[in-house]
Amino acid sequence: MNWLNNFIRPKIRSLVTQQKDVPDNLWQKCATCEGMLFNRDLSENLNVCYHCGHHMKITVDERLRLLFDDAKWDEVRLAKVAQDPLKFKDSKKYADRLKAAQTKSRRDDGIIVAKGTITGIPVVIAAFDFDFMGGSMGAGVGEGVVRAAEEAVKTNSALLAIPASGGARMQEGALSLMQMPRTIIAVEMVKEAGLPYFVLLTDPTTGGVSASFAMVGDIHLAEPGCMIGFAGKRVIQETIREELPPRFQTAEYLVDHGMVDMVVPRKELRATLGRMLGLILRPGFDAHGTGRSNKGGSAPKSPAKGGSDVRTAANAARNIAQLAPKLATVKKKKPANTSTPVRKAAAK
Repeated sequence: MNWLNNFIRPKIRSLVTQQKDVPDNLWQKCATCEGMLFNRDLSENLNVCYHCGHHMKITVDERLRLLFDDAKWDEVRLAKVAQDPLKFKDSKKYADRLKAAQTKSRRDDGIIVAKGTITGIPVVIAAFDFDFMGGSMGAGVGEGVVRAAEEAVKTNSALLAIPASGGARMQEGALSLMQMPRTIIAVEMVKEAGLPYFVLLTDPTTGGVSASFAMVGDIHLAEPGCMIGFAGKRVIQETIREELPPRFQTAEYLVDHGMVDMVVPRKELRATLGRMLGLILRPGFDAHGTGRSNKGGSAPKSPAKGGSDVRTAANAARNIAQLAPKLATVKKKKPANTSTPVRKAAAK
Protein backbone atom coordinates (compact mmCIF):
# COMPACT_ATOMS: atom_id res chain seq x y z
CA MET A 1 0.00 0.00 0.00
CA ASN A 2 3.02 2.27 0.06
CA TRP A 3 2.49 3.22 -3.57
CA LEU A 4 -0.94 4.63 -2.63
CA ASN A 5 0.55 6.80 0.10
CA ASN A 6 3.70 7.73 -1.71
CA PHE A 7 2.40 8.34 -5.21
CA ILE A 8 -1.38 8.38 -5.69
CA ARG A 9 -2.36 10.43 -2.64
CA PRO A 10 0.19 13.24 -3.25
CA LYS A 11 -0.86 13.33 -6.91
CA ILE A 12 -4.54 13.78 -6.02
CA ARG A 13 -3.71 16.35 -3.36
CA SER A 14 -1.65 18.40 -5.81
CA LEU A 15 -4.46 18.39 -8.36
CA VAL A 16 -7.01 19.54 -5.77
CA THR A 17 -4.91 22.21 -4.07
CA GLN A 18 -2.96 23.46 -7.10
CA GLN A 19 -3.60 27.14 -7.91
CA LYS A 20 -2.54 28.96 -11.02
CA ASP A 21 -0.14 31.84 -10.51
CA VAL A 22 -2.01 35.09 -11.12
CA PRO A 23 0.08 38.12 -12.10
CA ASP A 24 -0.12 40.92 -9.54
CA ASN A 25 -0.08 43.72 -12.14
CA LEU A 26 -3.43 43.12 -13.82
CA TRP A 27 -5.35 45.76 -11.86
CA GLN A 28 -4.81 49.14 -10.26
CA LYS A 29 -6.92 51.53 -8.23
CA CYS A 30 -7.93 55.02 -9.37
CA ALA A 31 -6.55 57.66 -6.99
CA THR A 32 -9.69 59.79 -7.34
CA CYS A 33 -12.70 57.44 -7.25
CA GLU A 34 -10.86 54.34 -5.93
CA GLY A 35 -12.44 52.25 -8.66
CA MET A 36 -10.61 49.12 -9.81
CA LEU A 37 -9.16 49.41 -13.29
CA PHE A 38 -8.09 46.56 -15.54
CA ASN A 39 -4.69 47.58 -16.92
CA ARG A 40 -5.39 46.49 -20.48
CA ASP A 41 -8.64 48.51 -20.60
CA LEU A 42 -6.90 51.44 -18.93
CA SER A 43 -4.13 51.42 -21.53
CA GLU A 44 -6.66 51.35 -24.35
CA ASN A 45 -8.34 54.37 -22.73
CA LEU A 46 -5.04 56.34 -22.77
CA ASN A 47 -4.56 55.99 -18.99
CA VAL A 48 -7.82 57.79 -18.26
CA CYS A 49 -10.06 56.26 -15.59
CA TYR A 50 -13.17 54.91 -17.31
CA HIS A 51 -15.20 55.38 -14.09
CA CYS A 52 -14.58 59.05 -13.26
CA GLY A 53 -12.42 60.42 -16.09
CA HIS A 54 -9.34 61.06 -13.92
CA HIS A 55 -6.27 61.57 -16.12
CA MET A 56 -3.31 59.52 -14.91
CA LYS A 57 0.28 60.13 -15.97
CA ILE A 58 1.59 58.70 -19.23
CA THR A 59 5.17 58.35 -20.40
CA VAL A 60 6.73 60.89 -22.72
CA ASP A 61 6.92 58.29 -25.51
CA GLU A 62 3.21 57.51 -25.15
CA ARG A 63 2.43 61.21 -25.36
CA LEU A 64 4.42 61.66 -28.55
CA ARG A 65 2.72 58.63 -30.10
CA LEU A 66 -0.61 60.17 -29.17
CA LEU A 67 0.09 63.53 -30.83
CA PHE A 68 2.21 62.93 -33.93
CA ASP A 69 0.70 61.69 -37.20
CA ASP A 70 1.05 57.91 -37.58
CA ALA A 71 2.95 57.92 -34.23
CA LYS A 72 6.14 58.83 -36.13
CA TRP A 73 8.67 61.52 -35.33
CA ASP A 74 12.36 62.38 -35.61
CA GLU A 75 14.23 63.06 -32.40
CA VAL A 76 16.43 66.17 -32.36
CA ARG A 77 19.87 65.60 -30.87
CA LEU A 78 20.78 67.91 -28.00
CA ALA A 79 24.17 69.38 -27.18
CA LYS A 80 26.03 68.00 -24.18
CA VAL A 81 26.17 70.23 -21.10
CA ALA A 82 28.36 70.13 -18.00
CA GLN A 83 27.05 67.54 -15.54
CA ASP A 84 27.23 68.20 -11.81
CA PRO A 85 29.21 71.46 -12.21
CA LEU A 86 28.79 72.30 -8.50
CA LYS A 87 29.83 68.82 -7.26
CA PHE A 88 26.63 68.81 -5.24
CA LYS A 89 26.04 66.24 -2.53
CA ASP A 90 23.22 65.77 -0.02
CA SER A 91 22.35 62.31 1.26
CA LYS A 92 23.63 61.10 -2.11
CA LYS A 93 25.92 62.54 -4.75
CA TYR A 94 24.11 64.39 -7.53
CA ALA A 95 26.35 62.61 -10.06
CA ASP A 96 25.05 59.26 -8.74
CA ARG A 97 21.44 60.42 -8.88
CA LEU A 98 21.98 61.58 -12.45
CA LYS A 99 23.54 58.28 -13.50
CA ALA A 100 20.67 56.32 -11.94
CA ALA A 101 18.07 58.44 -13.75
CA GLN A 102 19.94 58.13 -17.05
CA THR A 103 20.20 54.35 -16.70
CA LYS A 104 16.51 54.01 -15.85
CA SER A 105 15.19 56.30 -18.59
CA ARG A 106 17.95 55.68 -21.19
CA ARG A 107 18.09 59.45 -21.75
CA ASP A 108 20.70 62.07 -20.96
CA ASP A 109 18.20 64.40 -19.28
CA GLY A 110 14.54 65.01 -18.53
CA ILE A 111 13.45 66.37 -21.91
CA ILE A 112 12.96 65.04 -25.41
CA VAL A 113 12.82 67.28 -28.49
CA ALA A 114 11.06 65.77 -31.48
CA LYS A 115 9.82 67.02 -34.84
CA GLY A 116 7.04 65.65 -36.98
CA THR A 117 3.55 66.60 -38.14
CA ILE A 118 0.17 67.00 -36.47
CA THR A 119 -2.64 66.70 -39.03
CA GLY A 120 -0.03 67.34 -41.73
CA ILE A 121 1.37 70.54 -40.20
CA PRO A 122 5.05 70.58 -39.10
CA VAL A 123 5.52 70.88 -35.34
CA VAL A 124 8.50 70.74 -32.99
CA ILE A 125 7.65 69.35 -29.55
CA ALA A 126 9.70 69.82 -26.37
CA ALA A 127 8.25 67.26 -23.94
CA PHE A 128 9.34 66.76 -20.34
CA ASP A 129 9.96 63.31 -18.88
CA PHE A 130 8.58 63.37 -15.33
CA ASP A 131 10.17 60.00 -14.59
CA PHE A 132 13.59 61.66 -14.91
CA MET A 133 14.11 63.28 -11.50
CA GLY A 134 10.57 64.64 -11.47
CA GLY A 135 11.07 66.51 -14.74
CA SER A 136 13.18 69.09 -12.88
CA MET A 137 14.78 71.78 -15.04
CA GLY A 138 18.57 71.97 -15.07
CA ALA A 139 21.06 73.09 -17.69
CA GLY A 140 20.32 70.06 -19.89
CA VAL A 141 16.57 70.72 -19.92
CA GLY A 142 17.12 74.43 -20.59
CA GLU A 143 19.36 73.50 -23.50
CA GLY A 144 16.56 71.28 -24.83
CA VAL A 145 14.04 74.14 -24.86
CA VAL A 146 16.55 76.43 -26.62
CA ARG A 147 17.31 73.71 -29.19
CA ALA A 148 13.60 73.13 -29.81
CA ALA A 149 13.06 76.84 -30.48
CA GLU A 150 15.99 76.95 -32.90
CA GLU A 151 14.68 73.91 -34.75
CA ALA A 152 11.19 75.45 -35.01
CA VAL A 153 12.60 78.64 -36.53
CA LYS A 154 14.90 76.70 -38.85
CA THR A 155 12.12 74.48 -40.21
CA ASN A 156 9.36 77.14 -40.13
CA SER A 157 7.35 75.00 -37.70
CA ALA A 158 5.10 75.62 -34.73
CA LEU A 159 6.59 75.00 -31.29
CA LEU A 160 4.69 72.96 -28.69
CA ALA A 161 6.03 72.71 -25.13
CA ILE A 162 4.68 69.96 -22.87
CA PRO A 163 5.92 70.58 -19.32
CA ALA A 164 5.57 68.02 -16.54
CA SER A 165 7.89 69.24 -13.84
CA GLY A 166 8.36 69.98 -10.18
CA GLY A 167 10.42 73.07 -11.02
CA ALA A 168 14.10 73.97 -11.03
CA ARG A 169 16.66 71.27 -10.20
CA MET A 170 18.02 72.25 -6.81
CA GLN A 171 21.23 70.21 -7.25
CA GLU A 172 22.39 72.74 -9.86
CA GLY A 173 21.75 75.78 -7.68
CA ALA A 174 21.77 79.15 -9.44
CA LEU A 175 22.59 77.44 -12.73
CA SER A 176 19.13 75.88 -12.75
CA LEU A 177 17.55 79.29 -12.11
CA MET A 178 19.46 80.67 -15.11
CA GLN A 179 17.39 78.36 -17.31
CA MET A 180 14.33 80.52 -16.66
CA PRO A 181 15.59 83.54 -18.67
CA ARG A 182 17.23 81.19 -21.19
CA THR A 183 13.91 79.53 -22.00
CA ILE A 184 12.13 82.90 -22.17
CA ILE A 185 14.72 84.06 -24.73
CA ALA A 186 14.15 80.85 -26.70
CA VAL A 187 10.39 81.43 -26.79
CA GLU A 188 10.88 85.05 -27.88
CA MET A 189 13.02 83.77 -30.74
CA VAL A 190 10.04 81.76 -32.01
CA LYS A 191 7.62 84.66 -31.58
CA GLU A 192 9.98 87.08 -33.33
CA ALA A 193 9.99 84.68 -36.26
CA GLY A 194 6.19 84.97 -36.46
CA LEU A 195 5.60 81.33 -35.52
CA PRO A 196 3.00 80.09 -33.00
CA TYR A 197 4.05 78.83 -29.60
CA PHE A 198 1.62 76.44 -27.88
CA VAL A 199 1.86 75.04 -24.35
CA LEU A 200 0.16 71.84 -23.23
CA LEU A 201 0.12 71.89 -19.43
CA THR A 202 0.17 68.47 -17.78
CA ASP A 203 0.27 67.21 -14.21
CA PRO A 204 2.22 68.71 -12.53
CA THR A 205 3.51 72.03 -13.86
CA THR A 206 5.05 73.94 -10.95
CA GLY A 207 8.00 75.97 -9.68
CA GLY A 208 10.50 77.58 -12.04
CA VAL A 209 8.93 75.91 -15.09
CA SER A 210 5.53 77.53 -14.50
CA ALA A 211 7.32 80.81 -13.71
CA SER A 212 9.06 80.89 -17.09
CA PHE A 213 8.33 79.48 -20.55
CA ALA A 214 5.28 77.40 -19.52
CA MET A 215 3.04 80.43 -18.97
CA VAL A 216 4.00 82.68 -21.89
CA GLY A 217 2.47 80.67 -24.74
CA ASP A 218 0.24 82.09 -27.44
CA ILE A 219 -2.33 79.43 -26.53
CA HIS A 220 -2.43 77.40 -23.31
CA LEU A 221 -4.10 73.99 -23.26
CA ALA A 222 -4.31 71.77 -20.19
CA GLU A 223 -5.37 68.25 -19.36
CA PRO A 224 -8.34 67.90 -16.97
CA GLY A 225 -7.52 68.08 -13.29
CA CYS A 226 -3.78 68.70 -13.69
CA MET A 227 -1.96 70.71 -11.03
CA ILE A 228 -0.59 74.07 -12.20
CA GLY A 229 1.04 76.55 -9.87
CA PHE A 230 4.26 77.92 -8.43
CA ALA A 231 4.47 77.18 -4.71
CA GLY A 232 2.64 74.26 -3.12
CA LYS A 233 -0.90 74.65 -1.85
CA ARG A 234 0.09 73.89 1.75
CA VAL A 235 2.91 76.48 1.68
CA ILE A 236 0.54 79.18 0.37
CA GLN A 237 -2.13 78.35 2.91
CA GLU A 238 0.29 78.49 5.84
CA THR A 239 1.80 81.76 4.55
CA ILE A 240 -1.42 83.74 4.05
CA ARG A 241 -3.24 81.91 6.88
CA GLU A 242 -6.44 81.66 4.86
CA GLU A 243 -8.47 78.80 3.48
CA LEU A 244 -7.89 78.39 -0.24
CA PRO A 245 -10.84 78.03 -2.64
CA PRO A 246 -11.94 74.63 -3.97
CA ARG A 247 -10.08 73.28 -7.03
CA PHE A 248 -7.25 75.75 -6.34
CA GLN A 249 -4.24 75.26 -8.68
CA THR A 250 -6.18 72.96 -11.02
CA ALA A 251 -6.58 73.40 -14.76
CA GLU A 252 -10.28 74.14 -14.35
CA TYR A 253 -9.59 76.86 -11.75
CA LEU A 254 -7.05 78.52 -14.06
CA VAL A 255 -9.49 78.47 -16.97
CA ASP A 256 -12.05 80.29 -14.81
CA HIS A 257 -9.43 82.91 -13.91
CA GLY A 258 -8.05 83.46 -17.42
CA MET A 259 -4.65 81.77 -17.07
CA VAL A 260 -5.48 78.80 -19.33
CA ASP A 261 -7.42 78.94 -22.58
CA MET A 262 -8.86 75.42 -22.79
CA VAL A 263 -9.08 72.19 -20.80
CA VAL A 264 -8.96 69.37 -23.33
CA PRO A 265 -9.47 65.66 -22.60
CA ARG A 266 -6.56 63.47 -23.67
CA LYS A 267 -8.53 61.75 -26.42
CA GLU A 268 -9.29 65.10 -28.08
CA LEU A 269 -5.81 66.65 -27.81
CA ARG A 270 -4.52 65.76 -31.27
CA ALA A 271 -7.71 66.84 -33.04
CA THR A 272 -7.86 70.12 -31.07
CA LEU A 273 -4.21 70.94 -31.73
CA GLY A 274 -4.60 70.07 -35.39
CA ARG A 275 -7.64 72.33 -35.72
CA MET A 276 -5.84 75.29 -34.11
CA LEU A 277 -2.69 74.75 -36.12
CA GLY A 278 -4.76 74.60 -39.28
CA LEU A 279 -6.33 77.98 -38.48
CA ILE A 280 -2.99 79.64 -37.74
CA LEU A 281 -0.60 77.85 -40.07
CA ARG A 282 -2.91 77.62 -43.04
CA PRO A 283 -1.56 75.96 -46.24
CA GLY A 284 1.07 78.18 -47.83
CA PHE A 285 1.81 80.02 -44.57
CA ASP A 286 5.28 81.57 -44.45
CA ALA A 287 6.21 83.58 -41.39
CA HIS A 288 9.29 85.03 -43.10
CA GLY A 289 7.82 86.19 -46.39
CA THR A 290 10.35 84.16 -48.38
CA GLY A 291 7.79 82.60 -50.68
CA ARG A 292 8.26 79.15 -49.15
CA SER A 293 5.43 77.07 -47.76
CA ASN A 294 5.60 75.70 -44.24
CA LYS A 295 4.90 72.22 -45.59
CA GLY A 296 7.99 70.12 -45.73
CA GLY A 297 9.77 72.18 -43.08
CA SER A 298 11.89 74.25 -45.48
CA ALA A 299 14.34 76.63 -43.84
CA PRO A 300 13.81 80.36 -44.39
CA LYS A 301 16.48 82.41 -46.13
CA SER A 302 16.28 85.38 -43.78
CA PRO A 303 15.02 85.76 -40.21
CA ALA A 304 12.13 87.97 -39.20
CA LYS A 305 12.79 91.52 -38.12
CA GLY A 306 14.67 91.50 -34.83
CA GLY A 307 15.17 87.74 -35.04
CA SER A 308 18.94 88.00 -35.38
CA ASP A 309 19.16 90.00 -32.15
CA VAL A 310 17.09 87.42 -30.28
CA ARG A 311 19.16 84.58 -31.74
CA THR A 312 22.35 86.32 -30.60
CA ALA A 313 20.88 86.59 -27.12
CA ALA A 314 20.01 82.89 -27.19
CA ASN A 315 23.59 82.03 -28.11
CA ALA A 316 24.83 84.21 -25.27
CA ALA A 317 22.47 82.50 -22.87
CA ARG A 318 23.74 79.10 -23.99
CA ASN A 319 27.26 80.08 -22.92
CA ILE A 320 26.07 80.13 -19.32
CA ALA A 321 26.11 76.33 -19.28
CA GLN A 322 29.68 76.31 -20.58
CA LEU A 323 30.77 78.68 -17.82
CA ALA A 324 29.29 76.47 -15.11
CA PRO A 325 32.50 74.66 -14.09
CA LYS A 326 34.31 78.01 -13.77
CA LEU A 327 31.50 79.49 -11.68
CA ALA A 328 31.85 76.66 -9.20
CA THR A 329 35.51 77.49 -8.56
CA VAL A 330 35.26 81.30 -8.26
CA LYS A 331 36.82 82.51 -5.00
CA LYS A 332 34.87 84.74 -2.67
CA LYS A 333 35.80 88.40 -2.82
CA LYS A 334 36.97 90.29 0.24
CA PRO A 335 34.34 92.53 1.87
CA ALA A 336 34.31 96.13 0.68
CA ASN A 337 36.14 98.77 2.69
CA THR A 338 33.61 100.62 4.84
CA SER A 339 35.97 102.97 6.60
CA THR A 340 34.45 106.18 5.26
CA PRO A 341 31.11 107.48 6.63
CA VAL A 342 29.47 107.22 3.17
CA ARG A 343 30.42 103.56 2.76
CA LYS A 344 29.28 102.81 6.31
CA ALA A 345 25.90 104.33 5.54
CA ALA A 346 25.66 102.40 2.28
CA ALA A 347 26.55 99.16 4.07
CA LYS A 348 23.64 99.66 6.46
